[in-house]
Amino acid sequence: MFKTALRNVFAHKARLMMTVLAVMLGVAFVSGTLVFTNTISSALEKSSAKGFDHVDVALTPGSTEAEGDKVSKEVKLTDATLKKARSVPGAASATGVVSGYTAVADQDGKLVGNGFSTKGGNYAGTAGKPDDRYPLAQGSAPHGKNQVALDSETAKRAGYKVGDQVRMSVDGPVLTPTLTGIFTTDDGNVAAGGSLALFDTATAQQLFHKPGAYDEIDVKAAAGTNQDQLKTQLDRAIGTTAVDSETGQQLADDQAESIASSMSSMKTMLLVFAGIALFVGIFLIANTFTMLVAQRTKELALMRAVGASRRQVTRSVLLEAFVVGAVAAVTGLAVGIGIGAGMRALMNGTGAVIPDGPLVISPSTVVSALVVGVLITMLAAWLPGRRAAKIPPVAAMNSVHAAPTTKSMVLRNTLGALVSAAGVAAVLAATTMSGDSGQAPMGLGAALLVIGVFILTPLLSRPLIAAAAPLLRVFGISGKLARLNSVRNPRRTAATASALMIGLTLITGLTVIAGSVQGAINKMAADAIKADYVVSMANGNALSPDVLKTLDGTDGVTASTGLTNSPSRVDGKTEFLTGVNGRTIRQLAALDMNSGRFTVGGSDIVVDDKTAKEYGWKTGSSFTTTYEDGKKQRLTVAGVYQHNEMMQGVLIDSATLTPHVDGTATDMQVMVKMSGGATEANQDRLTKALGENPAIQVQDKQDISNQIAQIFTLMLNMLYGLLAMAVIVAVLGVINTLAMSVFERQQEIGMLRAIGIDRKGIKRMVRLESLVISLFGGVLGIGLGVFFGWAAGQLIGNAMSTYELILPWGRMGVFLALAAVVGILAALWPARRAARLNMLAAIKAE
Repeated sequence: MFKTALRNVFAHKARLMMTVLAVMLGVAFVSGTLVFTNTISSALEKSSAKGFDHVDVALTPGSTEAEGDKVSKEVKLTDATLKKARSVPGAASATGVVSGYTAVADQDGKLVGNGFSTKGGNYAGTAGKPDDRYPLAQGSAPHGKNQVALDSETAKRAGYKVGDQVRMSVDGPVLTPTLTGIFTTDDGNVAAGGSLALFDTATAQQLFHKPGAYDEIDVKAAAGTNQDQLKTQLDRAIGTTAVDSETGQQLADDQAESIASSMSSMKTMLLVFAGIALFVGIFLIANTFTMLVAQRTKELALMRAVGASRRQVTRSVLLEAFVVGAVAAVTGLAVGIGIGAGMRALMNGTGAVIPDGPLVISPSTVVSALVVGVLITMLAAWLPGRRAAKIPPVAAMNSVHAAPTTKSMVLRNTLGALVSAAGVAAVLAATTMSGDSGQAPMGLGAALLVIGVFILTPLLSRPLIAAAAPLLRVFGISGKLARLNSVRNPRRTAATASALMIGLTLITGLTVIAGSVQGAINKMAADAIKADYVVSMANGNALSPDVLKTLDGTDGVTASTGLTNSPSRVDGKTEFLTGVNGRTIRQLAALDMNSGRFTVGGSDIVVDDKTAKEYGWKTGSSFTTTYEDGKKQRLTVAGVYQHNEMMQGVLIDSATLTPHVDGTATDMQVMVKMSGGATEANQDRLTKALGENPAIQVQDKQDISNQIAQIFTLMLNMLYGLLAMAVIVAVLGVINTLAMSVFERQQEIGMLRAIGIDRKGIKRMVRLESLVISLFGGVLGIGLGVFFGWAAGQLIGNAMSTYELILPWGRMGVFLALAAVVGILAALWPARRAARLNMLAAIKAE
């Protein structure tokens, strides 16, 4: 039987080629994902581990527990702590570390690096003892507030050399210190494309609003002292209540775990889409082996007649699948390794710098690729093999087995209806739940509904394809034959169309959700913000107090308010208060008041409905709050407004809040109203007033919406690209089904040619058949996608009050046209092959 299986593989290698290609694509996706994520993880782990070479024990600030009326406070690491760490037995040296966000602009004024990867720190060396963490390659160490040192990669990318003025910003005004030194570093952020600017310690503490304090103290062990011994000595000398301590090895391990965790989400997402492609491939494989078995019915019957058992026939089919899967898996693994290397190069090419490191091909990747390829193929081929073994030898030799029995179709349709009904019920039930609790039921319901529709597809194919009959009549006899061929074998049509249906379901659903969310964000920005501009840091950090002062003094500004966040204690819970200018806030924000009035001033506050419900407050309620500085005040709820993403929580007058803020009060955002409204000239005026700062954003309402839209567009385009793999597999399925269908119908096609249909008519028939099947799958996919998009929107609407369903009719039309294009392209080769058949040879074919 093994020899027979091998012979059949080689005899039908052309027909199995599409199956091999489909499995290969799925395996390549899986192995490419594993190679890429393992390579990136390894490179980042090695790069970050180098950063801990100079750290044996790290001390970080602890915090007091929040209890009763006391607000949690961070304990500061001071020069006294640093001196104590240096004097601990077993400590060779101790270095105070200061760090914070520092945006560096290049010679053209553009930001170098992105977000949190653009950092600043302190150079802790002295004239006689350099800072070993940052060896100077050029120039000298920075001294004083007008000097800075840059890492060599940032200096190279920005085009700076020693002696140049460097444009940068920490939290507000533009700074232009002189570049005195260029250093090398093993810092993982720099290796990953970030930037690092160093100041002397006093300057760094001043810039990052940490006068006399450190973010961390790194202690180096003396010879003969290990990390654990040093940690014990430090804990004993400094204590563990006010200061947290970790060994360098523990920090490296935590960093490696963090990197693995962050890469895990990317790996999971990519593997999910690889799984979708493989799932779609199952339809192609099952279709292929079903048709191969049907074409070899007499051969299998003869084998049964001469003594082969049912198990041997099934094993014969599974052996063929094993060979096909093994070939596809090995090929897919090789292609996947190339994909992994290509994805890394692509990321480097788009500016996402990846640390250097070898391509990682782990044994688990190889095993996963081989197991996935072989198991998927054998799993998909098992049912056709089992069906072939159940056919009685005599019945098979008489070829009376072809049509499925009425009983089997009734059972299939009943099962499909029950599964679909369960899926719809689960999805509808999930729409009545809250966001988190409804996700699992909705996911289960969606899976059941897709499976149910797939089971029902043979039943659905007849009425839906019949609906296209008027259009097909335009093409005469070719159109009529295409319609009849499409429904001749409903199961085959269903398997072929379902592959395309799944891809379009996901694409349409994601498009509906993304479009609706974007519409909700636009409406939210328009409804909640009356200000012309919102000013904020590019990385989301707090702004310098100088920003609000600068904007207030700018010509054309008629009203402004900062938004200051400060923790407080209310009823034993931590509650953040947002300080606003009580005199101007009504000109800058439009709140939908559920009750009371929009009044902020003195002890009067307004609160969103969710917070009010949590504490049992209503208009007129009074409560006691404990501020950061420990002082208490009785506040009164002047009004309750509807929660929205732009404005939420407790709003209090800044004049009331600021005196109680620990340290300097800083604004997360500044809202600005200008005479003349939001114009390009006004935006330029604000930008220039802030010194054309690369770290500060000046955005109008449309800019805010566009910024969020960019995130959705990028994510959507990425998902489109990933789902394209499933669509490609679906195309291969259509090609394979048509090609094998043409082989089965050789005699019929020969007869059609003999009675007068020319080659163009045969080509048209096959193309129209492919078009009808593809559009059938497209209609089902788009319909399911819209339903899932609506259902998911019901969950999103619970958290986003402005959410409304928006159907992207234009894009859905494009998706349907895409399905038609898939059908036309998939039919090119099978139609050409059918038209070139020799009519006499075809008529004689069995």
